[in-house]
Amino acid sequence: MYKNLIIEIEDKIAIVKINRPEVMNAVNPETILEFERAMHELNDNPDVRVIIVTGEGKSFVSGSDISKLAKMDPLKAREYSQFGQRVLNYVETMEKPVIAAVNGYALGSGCELAMACDIRIASEKAKFGQPEVKLGLIPGHAGTQRLARIVGLSKAKELIFTGDLIDANEAKEIGLVNHIFPPESLLDEAKGLAKKILAGGPTAVKLAKAAINKSFVDTGSNYETEVFGRCFSTPESREGMQAFLEKRKPNW
Repeated sequence: MYKNLIIEIEDKIAIVKINRPEVMNAVNPETILEFERAMHELNDNPDVRVIIVTGEGKSFVSGSDISKLAKMDPLKAREYSQFGQRVLNYVETMEKPVIAAVNGYALGSGCELAMACDIRIASEKAKFGQPEVKLGLIPGHAGTQRLARIVGLSKAKELIFTGDLIDANEAKEIGLVNHIFPPESLLDEAKGLAKKILAGGPTAVKLAKAAINKSFVDTGSNYETEVFGRCFSTPESREGMQAFLEKRKPNW
């Protein structure tokens, strides 16, 4: 049914694994489209009440597939940003709670995916970051918006301006993740958290999520899309992505 996802359902809990371990689970448009379809199907499935999102292998999602991004012009990049924002907005606003079990690298669009989930727990080996500026780009899937909302304006600016990666301990300190667990127990802990949620009334949990989300008004995502696309009109972005693909430092 899915080329790039693994989905398991047991005891009202669905586990969605991004399954491209050969590229550290970097996502391409095909994977994002599959993920969107899966989340809609799970939200409509009466046998599912909580969803866990994780990655197969040693990475959560290492970002967008740069080999695909490097071929985009400004218009295609703008469309890609809108597409990603649409999918992650659905994750954030869908009725059922979504837990991110971050088992490794959550970079770029992977960090953005984790932030769209309702609760984030992490492996001791997890790494987080929005390193797009190192490619001459900016986050394009509402990372500029959600990161600031979650960790505060100043820390979000530091992480996005520098492109620095942070480990699980720092992520917990700044409120990006709720809990840290050993890698071997991460998924079991995610299931345990899901079971705690299952103990509550399903309608009450659904309405609580909707009420909490109602307090946030997203005014910056459209602007992010515009400037993400604009980045692709600059020689800087071409050099940044080509340097990444050639495994060298960019010549700014």
